[in-house]
Amino acid sequence: MNICDLQKEILRLKKEKDLCILAHSYQAKEILEVADYTGDSFQLSVMATKAPQKNVLMCGVRFMAETVKILSPEKTVYLSNPVAGCPMAEQMDKTLIESVKAANPDYTVVAYINTTSELKTVCDVCVTSSSAVKIVKKLPSDNILFIPDCNLGSFVAKQVPEKNIKLLQGGCPIHVRVSAKDVEKTRALYPNAKLLVHPECTPDVVEKADFIGSTSAIMDYAVKSDEKEFIIGTEISIAEHLSFACPDKRFYPLSKDLICSNMKSTTLMDVYHSVCGNGGEEITLDDDTMSKARKCIDRMIELG
Repeated sequence: MNICDLQKEILRLKKEKDLCILAHSYQAKEILEVADYTGDSFQLSVMATKAPQKNVLMCGVRFMAETVKILSPEKTVYLSNPVAGCPMAEQMDKTLIESVKAANPDYTVVAYINTTSELKTVCDVCVTSSSAVKIVKKLPSDNILFIPDCNLGSFVAKQVPEKNIKLLQGGCPIHVRVSAKDVEKTRALYPNAKLLVHPECTPDVVEKADFIGSTSAIMDYAVKSDEKEFIIGTEISIAEHLSFACPDKRFYPLSKDLICSNMKSTTLMDVYHSVCGNGGEEITLDDDTMSKARKCIDRMIELG
C-alpha cells in the first residue's frame, strides 16, 4: 500500500469510527494531511472539545493526549504511538514540586503546558509559550515559581521584570541544542534571512532573534511577512511545512540537530493501525487527577 492509498483508507476509517485526528505541527506532512486539526498542543486540545466526534486520536506526545482527556473527559482519547513522550514534561515530578512549594509557600506555581497531568495537579496555573507573559503579568502574586522550562521562564522574566520569578533547571533538550555559534554560522550562510525562534531556545539565541514566538506564531509571522527568507529556530519540520505553504519563500533550519525524536516516532502506519483499532493506546486518567489538573488549565483560560 502506498502513502496515498494509506491516507485514503485512514480518511475512510476515521469517518466510519467517529474519530477526530489531531496532529501537532511537528508531525510529518503525510500525517498532517489526514488530520482534522493541526497546531500547537493546547490549541489542539481546545479544538477537540469542539469536535463532534466521540473519539479522538492524538498524533503527538503523551502530555498532549492527557490534556485532551482532561478537557474532554467524556471522549475516548488515544495516543497514536504509546512510546511518544516528552523529556521536558517528564523531567520534574509531583514530589519534587511539592517539596519546592513547601520551601517557598508564598510562590505561585506556573506550569508550562508541557507537563504531565500528575504534575499539573500541584500547580496553580498553566501557560503556553504564547500566553505565558500575559498570564504572569496578570497574576496577583509577585513571587512566581516557573516550571519546567528555565529558558521560557527566563524569557518571561525579562518581559515581566516587576515579578520575582524563580526558575528550576529544566527545559526542552531539543531547543537547547542550538547555540549563539549556530546563529552566527547560519546567518553567515543566509545574510538576508530573518531569524524566527521559539522561546524554549537558550537566552543567548533568543536575544539574537528578529522574532520570538510559539510554533504557531512563528508560522503565522512567516506566512504574513513580506520578507522572502527565514531561518527557523524550532523543530526542523516547521521549516519544511512552511516551504510547502509558501513556495515563493525560502526557509532554513537554524540547526540540523533541531529534531524531536519523540515527535518523529509517530508514523503514518501508527495512525493507520490506531484507526483500525489494533494500535495506539487509550489514555485513561482517574477522576481526582483530571479534576485537580483541570483547575490550573481553567485558570489559564480565565487569565489568558
